[in-house]
Amino acid sequence: MEITNVSEYEAIAKQKLPKMVYDYYASGAEDQWTLKENREAFSRILFRPRILIDVSKIDMTTTVLGFKISMPIMIAPTAMQKMAHPEGEYATARAASAANTIMTLSSWATSSVEEVASTGPGIRFFQLYVYKDRNVVEQLVRRAERAGFKAIALTVDTPRLGRREADIKNRFTLPPFLTLKNFEGLDLGKMDKADDSGLASYVAGQIDQSLSWKDVKWLQSITTLPILVKGVVTAEDTRLSIQNGAAGIIVSNHGARQLDYAPATITALEEVVKAAQGRVPVFLDGGVRRGTDVFKALALGASGIFIGRPVVFALASEGEAGVRKVLQMLRDEFELTMALSGCTSLSKITRNHIVTPSELNHSISRL
Repeated sequence: MEITNVSEYEAIAKQKLPKMVYDYYASGAEDQWTLKENREAFSRILFRPRILIDVSKIDMTTTVLGFKISMPIMIAPTAMQKMAHPEGEYATARAASAANTIMTLSSWATSSVEEVASTGPGIRFFQLYVYKDRNVVEQLVRRAERAGFKAIALTVDTPRLGRREADIKNRFTLPPFLTLKNFEGLDLGKMDKADDSGLASYVAGQIDQSLSWKDVKWLQSITTLPILVKGVVTAEDTRLSIQNGAAGIIVSNHGARQLDYAPATITALEEVVKAAQGRVPVFLDGGVRRGTDVFKALALGASGIFIGRPVVFALASEGEAGVRKVLQMLRDEFELTMALSGCTSLSKITRNHIVTPSELNHSISRL
């Protein structure tokens, strides 16, 4: 069967992967309301396309933290990619590099920062969980710097792991032939079997619940790398992120895996963008499956988006070729959306190119 869109990879991944692994990638927290809403909120935003504009040449290039990339579509950190495919993060890194875009490597990767760097050149960010043992964190940041990573994406929405009921039912744990490679030498690379989710137990034992704004300052004191604060959904935390030295913000609800009934990221985006006032770039992850979604996020003020699940599902289906195809399909769709909306470059995408549900309701009530 020919694959014609990104979402089609999920069904193939579901067939190919063990249930425990597929459920780990696919599920959200509790009722999974936010998981559905991350997608559905995009579908409620409509276009106001402009016509009779010369769209024979379209430029999708952009700059993120000073690095030029081919499009505003980047790869989000997703854990344990070798559960999806034997090449795991290696394949993802090569696909991102081939597409000339940014890959974010998870702290909980099944390949180390050094191994990913060994795949060749590429612009890579490192996603960081703050462990109780700050020496572990400092070592990890140093290794990421030495391996040529260009930024730290600090995950701030996980003082405890969200209640992911599929993982509890499946007694999720990392398969025995894999380790969390970045922690292998620190005796933190293995996950014990538990009475619920092995990952939840691991997080409870290792991740610092006392993490606060002072730790963002501390992180800046140990690295010169720019810090993106990942997991912001409110204006208040946007302002605090900027006050505490964030170089950028990622609007994220952790793929709807943490607090259920948190808003969809596309719904929270505009509040964050307005609070940032252009002082730092704002990015979005969560629910992006189409080029139209990318356009909607940019119209609402995002500087770029990150994709997570589409990468692991494509990886499970077709390895590196699958990830390359996902990036290409989203690129092609986004380019087409730009053309049909009358935008020849990212700077031409404006708030006037879309209409949100509240605006639709307002105009209907005026009739």
